[in-house]
Amino acid sequence: MNIVIVGVGPIGIEYAKIFKALGHQMLVLGRSEKGCAAFLEATGIEAVPNGLVSSQGQTLPATAVVAVSEAQLGQVVLQLIERGVKSILVEKPGAGTPTELRVIADAAAKAGCDVRVAYNRRFHASTQAAQRIIEEDGGVNTFHFEFTEWSHRIEPITKEPGVKEEWFFHNSSHVVDLAFYLGGWPKEMKSWSAGSLSWHPHARYAGAGISDKGALFSYIADWQGPGRWGVEVITSKHRLILKPLEKLQIQKIGSIAVDPIEIDDSVDTSYKPGFFRQVQAFLYNPAELLSIQEQVCHLTFYAQINPLS
Repeated sequence: MNIVIVGVGPIGIEYAKIFKALGHQMLVLGRSEKGCAAFLEATGIEAVPNGLVSSQGQTLPATAVVAVSEAQLGQVVLQLIERGVKSILVEKPGAGTPTELRVIADAAAKAGCDVRVAYNRRFHASTQAAQRIIEEDGGVNTFHFEFTEWSHRIEPITKEPGVKEEWFFHNSSHVVDLAFYLGGWPKEMKSWSAGSLSWHPHARYAGAGISDKGALFSYIADWQGPGRWGVEVITSKHRLILKPLEKLQIQKIGSIAVDPIEIDDSVDTSYKPGFFRQVQAFLYNPAELLSIQEQVCHLTFYAQINPLS
């Protein structure tokens, strides 16, 4: 299969390594000469500078991966749709803003283009091990998640205009998506937020509800205090702890001991965690990935957790 990769940064490099390992041919489109040179050095694959412009008039492969910066995601996906690409994997959250996401979903539907959003945490070995235990135990009873961000590290980072203001959408949605992926999306939910930061409209979050799988859930995040990302799922037999998300710990009913679960994460240590299985799903079973239309539906929940997002 011939695939076009748009983006030559660290994420584009990861995708190229995986497609190369799977034996696929690639057309790689970058922006700057410097970025394309660094990509060549890292992968051994040549990238085309100013690629989307210089390739105008050229028929692109039907399958594409978009791995550009947050603010550029939407416009690149729209250009690929206009140029006839029929299958696109775009880095989370799928667009620069929620409004742009809706535009992409409409354009994709009209053009018959299948756009999937890359939430790689769904494909961690730890996540898949947790899913197997959940299924064996008969489903999720309750779950809790935390999406605390380290504001002291984020504030000094230089990003394109609007990106940090939408940090919940661009970054925290990783955890929110994973938690609801495991426990079910909200059927009912109450949400609260408080405080603000110089670069973000909200600083503290809490909420609770019931999912469409009948599981009770709660969440918390405090961007003005210490914390980390994490998801905990309780079944009738086990408490499953993903904290960090790449590792799985388990507590059995009747015990206070919390033990690590041995998982085969060799692929996750060879490549960026979750990416290899995510690429396999995109190529061979895209229904395993979040569709752009599903992501639009999830905007309702994101806006409730993070008002005005």
